[in-house]
Amino acid sequence: MKATGRLEPQPWMDSPEVRTLFDSLGRAGIAARFVGGCVRNAVLDRAIDDIDMAVDKPPETIMRALTASRLKSVPTGLKHGTVTALVEGLRFELTTLRRDVETDGRRAVVAFTDDWLEDASRRDFTFNALYADRDGTLYDPFDGRSDLAAGRVRFIGDADTRIAEDRLRVLRFFRFHAWYGRAPLDGPSFDACRRNAGALGGLSGERVAKELLRLLAASAPAGALQAMAEAGALDHWLPEYAGAARLELLISREDEPDPLRRLAAILPVGADATAIGKRLRLSTQQALRLDVMLAKEPAVDVAGGPKAWRAGIHRLGNNLYADRLLLALDAVGDWRAALALARHWTSPELPVSGGDALKLGLKPGPLVGALIEAVERWWIEGDFTADRAACLSELERLARSK
Repeated sequence: MKATGRLEPQPWMDSPEVRTLFDSLGRAGIAARFVGGCVRNAVLDRAIDDIDMAVDKPPETIMRALTASRLKSVPTGLKHGTVTALVEGLRFELTTLRRDVETDGRRAVVAFTDDWLEDASRRDFTFNALYADRDGTLYDPFDGRSDLAAGRVRFIGDADTRIAEDRLRVLRFFRFHAWYGRAPLDGPSFDACRRNAGALGGLSGERVAKELLRLLAASAPAGALQAMAEAGALDHWLPEYAGAARLELLISREDEPDPLRRLAAILPVGADATAIGKRLRLSTQQALRLDVMLAKEPAVDVAGGPKAWRAGIHRLGNNLYADRLLLALDAVGDWRAALALARHWTSPELPVSGGDALKLGLKPGPLVGALIEAVERWWIEGDFTADRAACLSELERLARSK
């Protein structure tokens, strides 16, 4: 594989940890290059999330070399050639060059190789097959750098073949477009995704949710979502999709991306959050939060001013109230002031409890709970100003009337 250029110097490429790792591998005669996301983002001068490397020796050889240099290694995925190296607390994924022997549309049986071009040819998109030496020498066998500059997500080789190897690549196409693409989409790649969208039902809910939430975390994901819908890529997993108009309005309000809240924005109010959570295998906490965000009631009273805002925060909690507020896109009122309140105001605790009702001679049972709820409604209606003495007096009054 021939060099095609050079990266601008990147601080992470010459960090002490990276130097230690390259030196350890070099002493064992192992060639290593940066690969994938770190190179792609370096070309765009974006921050990197992690550092992955491709190496030309089998994983057992890599682990022996790391051990000889007193570096810890973890056999992350030996069948697929991946070893994680730990250097001064930093993690590096090292994956042996490989070729596919057999694929079933999701998992591949691989054989190790020392051919860099063969390894590049099995990757998904052109800009994910970028490699770089430690000195920044760049290898770009499929012109991925030009695709990055054009905002074009393009499959390597025949798009249908790449998708047949791994159906998840349909979702990855749209996710990468959300992060790196610009309209229009690459025609052959999009057409292949549309032809193969019907096969997405065979994926796991966890993997689909991971891709969808990562897509929604992009700064402007609406176009990619609309393209997914057009291709039929949402038909099986998110048939409730209601368009991206509310999402774009939500993004204009947000301080920072929240993928789960953005998911709620592309669903109709009142949608079955439980069914969606089960389908996408969301965590219990995620599903409960989605349920609150999609609920029709109680409506967020923005026009009611600080008193209504405090009542809403007390009822839902600060974070869930903020979710509902940001999604209440057609509500009239000062939502910015309400959001500021949700971020700094702490709801007080009701000054009375069921124990106070029992001291009045009431027997344990539903009546006690009903009385405490009635006192709480009265206390909230008074904007939380009643102290314990006043709340006890109200409790006594209500108890006498029963």
